[in-house]
Amino acid sequence: MSGFPFQGFPEQPRPQKPSHPKKGMTPFRITILVLVILGAFIYVASDLWTQVLWFNQLEAQRVLWTKWLSILAIVAVATVVNATIVGLNMNWAHKKRPRSMLGGRSESLMQYQEKMTSLRRVIFWGVPLVIGLFTGLGLAADWRQIIMWMNRTPFGVTDPQFNTDVSFYVFTLPLLKMILSLFTTVFVVSLLASIVVHYLYGAIQVAPRFRVTRPARRQVGILAAILSLVVGLRYWIAPYRALVETTGSPSDGALYTQVNAYIPAQLILAVISVLVAILFVVAAFRGTWHLPVAGVAVTVVSALVLGMAYPALIQQFKVRPNERALQSPYIQRNIDATLAAYDLEDVEVQTYAARTDTATGQLRDDAASTQQIRLIDPDIISPTVRQLKQSRSYYTFEDQLNVDRYEIDGQKRDTVIAVREIDLEGLDNNEQNWVNRHTIFTHGYGVVAAYGNRVDSKGEPQWWEDGIPSTGDVGEYEQRVYFSPNSPEYSIVGAPEGSDPLELDYPDEQSGGQVPTTFDGDGGPSIGNFFNKLLFAIKFQSTNIFFASQINSESQILYDRDPALRVSKVAPYLTLDRRPYPAVVDVDGDPSTPKRLVWIVDAYTTSNHYPYAQHVNVSAATADASTQDSALYAAQPNINYMRNSVKAVVDAYDGSVSLYQWDEEDPILKSWMKTFPGQVKPLADISGDLMAHLRYPQDLFKVQRSLLAAYHVTEAGDFYTGGDRWRLSENPTSVRNVDGSTPVQPPYYLTMQMPGQESAEFSLTSVFVPGGRADREPMAGFLAVDSETGSEAGKVREGYGQLRLLALPSSTTVPGPGQVQNNFNANAEIARELNLMDQEGSEVILGNLLTLPVGGGLLYVQPVYLQGTGSTKYPVLRKVMTAFGDSVGFSETLEGALDMTFKGDSAAELAEGTGSTDGSGSGDGEDLDLSTQQKLTSALQGARDAIIAGEDAMKAGDWAEYGKQQQRLQNYLTQALRLQNELDTQTQLSPEELTVDAPEPTAAPTEPEGTAAK
Repeated sequence: MSGFPFQGFPEQPRPQKPSHPKKGMTPFRITILVLVILGAFIYVASDLWTQVLWFNQLEAQRVLWTKWLSILAIVAVATVVNATIVGLNMNWAHKKRPRSMLGGRSESLMQYQEKMTSLRRVIFWGVPLVIGLFTGLGLAADWRQIIMWMNRTPFGVTDPQFNTDVSFYVFTLPLLKMILSLFTTVFVVSLLASIVVHYLYGAIQVAPRFRVTRPARRQVGILAAILSLVVGLRYWIAPYRALVETTGSPSDGALYTQVNAYIPAQLILAVISVLVAILFVVAAFRGTWHLPVAGVAVTVVSALVLGMAYPALIQQFKVRPNERALQSPYIQRNIDATLAAYDLEDVEVQTYAARTDTATGQLRDDAASTQQIRLIDPDIISPTVRQLKQSRSYYTFEDQLNVDRYEIDGQKRDTVIAVREIDLEGLDNNEQNWVNRHTIFTHGYGVVAAYGNRVDSKGEPQWWEDGIPSTGDVGEYEQRVYFSPNSPEYSIVGAPEGSDPLELDYPDEQSGGQVPTTFDGDGGPSIGNFFNKLLFAIKFQSTNIFFASQINSESQILYDRDPALRVSKVAPYLTLDRRPYPAVVDVDGDPSTPKRLVWIVDAYTTSNHYPYAQHVNVSAATADASTQDSALYAAQPNINYMRNSVKAVVDAYDGSVSLYQWDEEDPILKSWMKTFPGQVKPLADISGDLMAHLRYPQDLFKVQRSLLAAYHVTEAGDFYTGGDRWRLSENPTSVRNVDGSTPVQPPYYLTMQMPGQESAEFSLTSVFVPGGRADREPMAGFLAVDSETGSEAGKVREGYGQLRLLALPSSTTVPGPGQVQNNFNANAEIARELNLMDQEGSEVILGNLLTLPVGGGLLYVQPVYLQGTGSTKYPVLRKVMTAFGDSVGFSETLEGALDMTFKGDSAAELAEGTGSTDGSGSGDGEDLDLSTQQKLTSALQGARDAIIAGEDAMKAGDWAEYGKQQQRLQNYLTQALRLQNELDTQTQLSPEELTVDAPEPTAAPTEPEGTAAK
């Protein structure tokens, strides 16, 4: 520095950044923070306490507390175990830190130590607590598994590999996987955290050479040994897991490679893991790491060689060249287990050499089936019901109606039934206020029911129960509908005795426009006190609840009103059918009390741990053309065991939920009944009238049919070959999805008699076509299940649930649904008629394509609806199409279509009013001439309109439009001539009846010169 010219100046301090006063927690910030915390606490507390009130009202509080306590226990145990083990290990590592660091003090490590000194307790206990909390929250979703294990019930069936009861796989194995997952996380975190602490405090030195203190070596060695034992336990349960895992082609479960290579390898790896654990213990006390490190290397190499490479080599070079022979014994295990797991062991399979030729009188012996052919499509007719029976804009009906059977005049008849629900969106704008939406328009009213196989002279359903209040053959019942799929979010009801009624009950022109009422049931939590009003005002974020003068000491709040939602909350261990359906029944079996309108929900117990059974995605298997907008309440998305164990009944008036044991042998349901004693009522408690309206569930049938497409082949060799695999037919009337796929055809409820069946019964049916290319769709099989439960209290009818499969031999070619639909479309007469119907202002809608095994073959029946345009449009039945083999029929009536199909006379015995020209509301079938006359008049009116439109086009010089109207005129005249001929064969019409006020026909205009003909 001597050469520096300013050497004499003293060294100046570096300028410091200007200091700013620290911004502490001002009173304002503290207040905001306290208010936020208090608001969050109040919101969470209100949600929790309102749940308690809701479950208490349904007397299902044990379910709620069991769920909450189970989740709390899982989170608490996971948090405490993780925090205790990890925290103790970190603190022990700190306690055993050396007085002086190995190799001297490192400046960087000293800085870390200084920073950790003040935060050591927070880090050493807080981090393990947070990790444990998140681990517990991840495991909390499996709370059902712990409850089931605590109340497990033996299946009485053993697996074919280890001869272990299936209950071990269903109840114990998932719990073992959960516990081992927890301990793997705990000891991995403990080991890593301990190593970090030892390193930071100098007990482990990496450079210039690796050195470890004795306490660190012992702790790390013991933790590594424990972790190795945990890994060994995972290897030990891996063979059991192989039996329940999805292995793909050709089937699930442990196949040849798994049994002969993978399972032995896992057991060897388990032994190696135990040996490595011993080596770590030895290293902890002997001071050498060479043996355990070598053991870890051997474990890794063994896992790669034995666990991956060896099974892959066996699969590639031994199994694939001889797959059918080697895999067949294990495929047979899969077949047997799948049939058992899905209750398919007793399917009656019959080879059905269906005939395709037709003859006069061919349906004479099939009266039991033909009498109940359903013409009303429940997925199409809803707009018709709304237009004709809705009564007021604030009512509505579901988009898809329901098929049931009722006894009318001493005879069971298939019925299409709908519930009139409240629809707040139908209120006028000036009526859309809180009081109306939540205290006045609170409920729907009654049902409407129509014959499934009858229409009147206008093509509209023939009702046997309608009106508001409804009257008909149902009898007296409680008609108010407070609980339904489309009920409002919440309604506040109830009042002290003697108070003026506030709620709208139903409209009545004789009573000043409406009849008022007051809810007098027990349907929701009380909201009459200050505390509850405050809680529910917070829950629904509405100050009106707190300040409304309509709320009184007797007020109740009704919410969560969807029947399926209520069942899912009361019984969270069940998977629910997509389609709850209504029924008017005598629930208590007392004829002196009014019947009740109830919602019936089919519920299932499921598992994904049945050994060797095939896995199914339940949402995908139950999706079809009728389920596009419906949700599925599923406890498990992927399953390989399913039983319809419970029938749930939700009262439409008070929302009460009743669960009935349907499958008395199901071990899973028995386990839950031990958990919640008294919640599920015995089968004996089902009344006779309720029994008569239960049925075989759709979603179970859908899962079963999806499996039977492959598992109708029960011999392993043929199953492997796959030459006889089927698939479900695409729905021929559906449009393609965005991804290019077409929804499959839904199953249909029909009353019919299968070949070999003693009598016609209410059944659920479906069809199969050959697997492979989607453009090849001859019929391959027809499946029906006996859905009739009988009407004896507490006893299911013998024969219920019997699956019958008609397998068509390959030598028989019967058109499938897609081919039949194509035959209809390609028929010149049908195409001409449909085009005539599908004129501007009208729309042709094709109904469900039903299939029935009658006449020695398979008969197809499809109703054809016509719908106008405008806001009041609704479909009405206009035609019926039938097919048998390649012979098709098309007529205004089912009888006419069948006769056309079967050479002029099918000899089918049909119900009255089976077509748009049968009956005019009474169903007596005696108004055929009048309906045909009406159609003739309509055709002549259409001709008149075409003449007028043609004249207008001529005047405007629009020759293209003129030509179009001339073609319309020709079509209408052709139709009128055919109808006239039909009338002439039955009766002679008077000239007055045929008169149509039409202008005189105008000669075809002469086009101006120089205009080309168009």
